[in-house]
Amino acid sequence: MNELVIIKGSSIFTDSLVVSEGAKVEHESVIRMIGKYSNRILRLGSVRFTDLKSENLQGGRPTKIAELNEQQATFLLTLLKNTDPVVDFKFKLTQEFYRMRQFILEKQTSEWQQSRLTGKQIRHDETDVILTKLIPLAEKQGSKNSGKLYMTYSKLVNLVLGIEAGQRDNLPTPYVDAIRFLENAISNIISMEVDKGTYYKEIYQICKIKCFIVKELAFLPSIKQISA
Repeated sequence: MNELVIIKGSSIFTDSLVVSEGAKVEHESVIRMIGKYSNRILRLGSVRFTDLKSENLQGGRPTKIAELNEQQATFLLTLLKNTDPVVDFKFKLTQEFYRMRQFILEKQTSEWQQSRLTGKQIRHDETDVILTKLIPLAEKQGSKNSGKLYMTYSKLVNLVLGIEAGQRDNLPTPYVDAIRFLENAISNIISMEVDKGTYYKEIYQICKIKCFIVKELAFLPSIKQISA
């Protein structure tokens, strides 16, 4: 299933496909219901439709997906028969909307903003180390793709923490702090290993192993667990 709720700016949304999959109702039925009660749904906000092409949806034909705010989704769910899947989904969606509202409030705190700002500075320091120390070493050791090392190390932190590209601005404070700590650790490890003349691919493996150790010691729940 897709993520139950997404953040756009200071607003939170779900969509008709999430409702369909979560409530175990045909997606076309959900879309028809939105159309049938559109006069009421539109009083709760505008509805944006997008086309999604998928081999798993109606033989690959484009499928209209309706984006719904919290009030619209709540109203739509009241129209569904309370089967066990529907009741379970109502409960999960209510939890997720609440969690996302709390997160938006957290992002407005000075603590979160300062953590994110500090993290960006550390990321800048990390890229400087990659540029001035790691890339020259990799080129000396025969690398033909040293310019990709920036992306390689960005993906490493995301891999360790189980986060997706572009998700960093929508993470709770513990994860913002973890990114900052790991990128600072990577910067220091790279610097020390370059000074020792370690093979550049071995440096990556050392960083990877140590980052996973730090992640385990931090006892961070996975992003999926936080979203549950």
